[in-house]
This record gives sequence, structure tokens and C-alpha cells, in this order.
Amino acid sequence: MMPLMKRSIPLRSFLTAAWLGWQIESNWTDPFLFATYSIVKPVAGAAILVIMYAIVTQAQFDSPVFAYLFLGNALYQYVPAVLSGVSWTIIDDREHYRTLKYIYVAPVNIPFYLFGRAVAKFIIGTIGVVITIAAGVLFLHVRIDWAQVNWGLFFLSLVLGIIMMALLGLILAGVTLLSARHSYFIGDVVAGGLFLFTGAIFPLEVLPVWLRPVGYALPITYWLELLRRALVGEVAQAFPTFATLSNETLLLVLVGSSLVFGAASLFIFRRCDFLARERGNLDITTNY
Repeated sequence: MMPLMKRSIPLRSFLTAAWLGWQIESNWTDPFLFATYSIVKPVAGAAILVIMYAIVTQAQFDSPVFAYLFLGNALYQYVPAVLSGVSWTIIDDREHYRTLKYIYVAPVNIPFYLFGRAVAKFIIGTIGVVITIAAGVLFLHVRIDWAQVNWGLFFLSLVLGIIMMALLGLILAGVTLLSARHSYFIGDVVAGGLFLFTGAIFPLEVLPVWLRPVGYALPITYWLELLRRALVGEVAQAFPTFATLSNETLLLVLVGSSLVFGAASLFIFRRCDFLARERGNLDITTNY
């Protein structure tokens, strides 16, 4: 009985944290205002990119370049959502609700608890992605042939990518355990920095030669490429960065790089977790 209970702890931790995270994220206002915010925020973010593109290219929205960067920008919303969802939980529970020390002494698997708390951010991010792509298709003529979409590749890549980003968020959560409250934007800051190196809105060939290896080393780069290929295969494959690589090769690279980063994230989090316990960081407040 005891081994069975221990095996169920990660699942219970994840599901309970997912429920708790959704209650926290969705109950700060009435449902109408929450829905309005969830719609306006992603559309406003995409509008900035669209206006910049229109000015630079004289509104050439029929170009495959536009579909490439628009979808990259839309799908990239998952990155800050998941990274912040995992790492922000440390600040939220330690500084705001001051419950982190109680969670640590409860029968909870901490990494799975953090992953569960990120589910609400993932759901909100999904709403933003869907709304942004829908706006692009309806109003900006982003051409997606839904009959030709490779749904198997899309959902497989999406799931692999979300798991990979959750593990990357675990690194940021570990760093946050050892940091003061001013680190609570760490997920958004890191996601903003990675936006430049992952080919989200332009091919990596635009970067200086000495910066391109950073993009090639990041699993998010291959994840975005796979999602765009699944949605607009021929358009995405026309760009030079990974034109010579098949979908299967990109999947293998994504899985391999995710395993490397995943192993590193577990090691880093455990080390940071140990240091936080030793230093008494679990029950401190740093809102100076």
C-alpha cells in the first residue's frame, strides 16, 4: 500500500496544483473582464508586430514571410506562459501567500507541484495562441489550409515542447528559490531574450555568425520549426535554416536536446532546492 501511495504523490501534486493555479489565475475579477483581458492581450501583442511588418514591407501580407513570422510570434506565447508559470509559483507562494514552507512539509512532490501550477498559465497561453492565429486567418489573410495541416506532427511537437519548457522553467524556479523578490519577472525576461535566438520571427541567418550557435543549441528553435511545418508545411520549409532537415530529423533533435536540458534542469533545481533549505530561504520574505 505504501509504495502505491508514494507513486500517486506526483499525480496528486500535479492535479491539485493545477486546480489551485486556475483558481488563483481566474478569480481575480469577474468572468467577463477575465475573458476580455484574455482576448485583448494577445491581439494587442500581435498588432504591434503586424504594424511593424506593414511599415517595413509596404503591407505585403500575401508574402510567405508574413505567415512565417506571424505564426512564430503567435506560437511563441507558450514560452513565457510556461516559463513564468513554473518559476512565478515560488514568488507567489513564498512572498504573497507565504505558504511555501507549508507546502514543503506536506506530502507533495515539489517539481510536479510547480508543473501543475503552470497549467493555468498554459491554458491562458493557449487561448492567446488560438485567438491570435484566428485573427491572422480572418483579417490578415494568413493562409492555412486546414485540410493539409499535419495534426499528428502538430500535437506531438506541442506536447514535447510544453514538457521541455516546463523543465526549463524548473531551472528558473531553482534560481528564484535563491533570489529576492525582484526576480519575479525572470520567466518573462528569459523568454524575451530567447525570442531573439529561436527564429520566432526571422530565420537564424539574420543573426551574426557568432550568435547563431545559440539558436541551434536551443530546443525551442526546433519546436517552433516543427509547429510551423505542421501548420504551413511548404511555406515553413521554404526558409533556409532547416530546409535540408526532415520532420523526423527535427523531432529527433528536439527530443535529444530536450533530454539534455531536462537532465540539467533536474540537477540544477535539486541543487538550488538544497541550498534554499540550508539558507532558510523557504520562509523568508524579500519584499523590501
